[in-house]
Amino acid sequence: MKYGEEAQDRLDLVARVFQAKFEVLRAEIVKKKLYGEVVAFVYIIEYQKRGLSHAHMLVILKPEAKALNPEAYDRIASTELPDPKEQNCLYSLVIKHMLHGPCGSLNKENVCMRNGVCKNHYQKDYIEHTTHSEDGCPHYRRRKNGQSIKVRNHSLDNRWVVPYTPYLLALID
Repeated sequence: MKYGEEAQDRLDLVARVFQAKFEVLRAEIVKKKLYGEVVAFVYIIEYQKRGLSHAHMLVILKPEAKALNPEAYDRIASTELPDPKEQNCLYSLVIKHMLHGPCGSLNKENVCMRNGVCKNHYQKDYIEHTTHSEDGCPHYRRRKNGQSIKVRNHSLDNRWVVPYTPYLLALID
């Protein structure tokens, strides 16, 4: 990029970087079997109004590789702020990429708000242990450990963390 240019000025470069990172992600999941043997991998890449792309993926694993209990979910995904002293790099990535909001009563004007409620159901409740919901989806562990971060003049804690896989977050950044 030329001096003074920003990413939004060079959508051609943004698209190339996105494609390269997507290929790395796909290789980790399919070829390196990050979550286990993959039976099917389907994806679609969509482009937003400003030309920025994002992907939706469906990964189907062999039955023996599927995460079927809360302990398996906790090995794959996290919804908690890492300890900044022990995992400083991961902590920085979570703060940069994986916090939702603030919205709801903290910011009624956020783009995620629909009829006065967050369409993504944030802020989540504290939960000591990951559990299954009735529809089979996990409710991830979000412990009340006193850890928080100030974002846009609001204190956000584990209730605002979007689920992430630490390895993939560090890999793709």
